[in-house]
Amino acid sequence: MPGLVSPKQLAAALAVLIGAFSPCASGQQPAADAAPTSVANAAPASGGVAAAPGEPVDKRIFGVLPNYRTVQDNGHVDPIPSKKKLWIASKDSFDYPIWLLAAGFAGMYQFENEEPSFGQGVKGYFKRYGTSLVDQSMGNMLTEGVFPSLLHEDPRYFRQGVGGKWHRVGYALTRILVTRTDSGTKRFNYSEFLGNSIAVAVSNAYYPDDRTAGDSLQKLGLQLGTDAISNVMKEFWPDVKHRFFNRHPDSVTND
Repeated sequence: MPGLVSPKQLAAALAVLIGAFSPCASGQQPAADAAPTSVANAAPASGGVAAAPGEPVDKRIFGVLPNYRTVQDNGHVDPIPSKKKLWIASKDSFDYPIWLLAAGFAGMYQFENEEPSFGQGVKGYFKRYGTSLVDQSMGNMLTEGVFPSLLHEDPRYFRQGVGGKWHRVGYALTRILVTRTDSGTKRFNYSEFLGNSIAVAVSNAYYPDDRTAGDSLQKLGLQLGTDAISNVMKEFWPDVKHRFFNRHPDSVTND
């Protein structure tokens, strides 16, 4: 359905993230910060970049994609109330880049003539644009806000930031299966599966061309895959930032 990407696009995105974005890929270490290095924020030998305790996490990946639910896992992270969970979900659902992303998806699916019953032209485009927005906002609100509040699960992504590249990739991908509860224990991620399953079921009401059981399973699988890739981006974004966007320490003038 519009708003989702194909399996080939998911695989390509994962390959790019692993092969290009990880500092380990080219054998280079991330650039050091200008501030004095501490044990907490030093880049480990394995190539990861760990944030210091209390260090804020970027709210946008590449300055665009919403990143409000990422937190550095430093061994002890306090739970958040339902109000905060719903706030995170609303930011991920209605922040302005989501509207731009939906516009891009709508154009792509207009070109591919997804959902032929929507037609072409301006009318067809805005139908695809509207349904893409609904897909993203409904899925985010259910998986990050509503169900985590009802089931006492923590919707945040707990970034590792250290360790081997493949270990971190595996960890990020499997967070759609494993989540933390408000009490700090780990269990199956019911919010992810229930929220996306309901979103897919509701979407059948406005996607007349894709209402079979097979279509619904494909939609669910693609949404889970999209969320898994999103976790990989959250895990490696600080590495990307340190490697490509931070100034070299030699260029910093000491007072």
